[in-house]
Amino acid sequence: MNRNIKLIIAYDGTDFHGWQRQKNRQNTIQAVIEKALEKMHGHPVNLTGSGRTDTGVHAAGQTANFFTDIDSIPAERFSFALNSLLPPDIRILESSETDESFHSRFSAKTRLYRYQFICHSSITSVKPQDNRFNLQLHRFPNIELLNAYGRIILGETDCSIFTGAGDITNITGKSKNRFIYKAHFFTEHNKLIFEISANAFLRNMVRSVTGTFLFYEEANLQPEKLKEIISSGRRDLAGPTLPPNGLFLWKVEY
Repeated sequence: MNRNIKLIIAYDGTDFHGWQRQKNRQNTIQAVIEKALEKMHGHPVNLTGSGRTDTGVHAAGQTANFFTDIDSIPAERFSFALNSLLPPDIRILESSETDESFHSRFSAKTRLYRYQFICHSSITSVKPQDNRFNLQLHRFPNIELLNAYGRIILGETDCSIFTGAGDITNITGKSKNRFIYKAHFFTEHNKLIFEISANAFLRNMVRSVTGTFLFYEEANLQPEKLKEIISSGRRDLAGPTLPPNGLFLWKVEY
């Protein structure tokens, strides 16, 4: 009987067209790992991820699973075997055998994303290598106000205002409500970090939430006013959708 193998994956998404396999693009995370799996197995193998990450978005803890008919490799050794076939910007951190019913996407309870900033008052003080994994913010924002904004969206929230233009929910009319467990800014070493966890996310939602909060924080908008704006569901009142380079899929919980 085929074994169900669970992977924990980290990747630098800078040079990839996101996670999901695409018809005319080979350079996606899923496609590259599936190519390595096919080489190991001698036939195509479908890899299921916990969720999509967009072009340029990174992961520190993406989860995926696949079924294997290879019985000669212990589950924990798949990470070593795959890493020998993968480029250095994709690493399998862990591999393990899991229950046959486990599904990386549908079994997930929460997904935690992290957006990273380096705050400097001068553009000349930023190291070039920092740009790959952080957004440069040339000011020092009011973290207390940002966290007041974060508390507004906790619990079940209509996230229509944060919906990306191409999100499938805009076409199908599916609910844009999401249950948000955490939305919190804090400092870590020389970085400003925004962490947000929810049961699921709309397309570009994390980048839109973060951009909206920073946009209105800079304008010193009071939390009550932002709550009204979010409740309106008007996408045109959202702040800018931030670029992908500071964003990580940090952890998936089951």
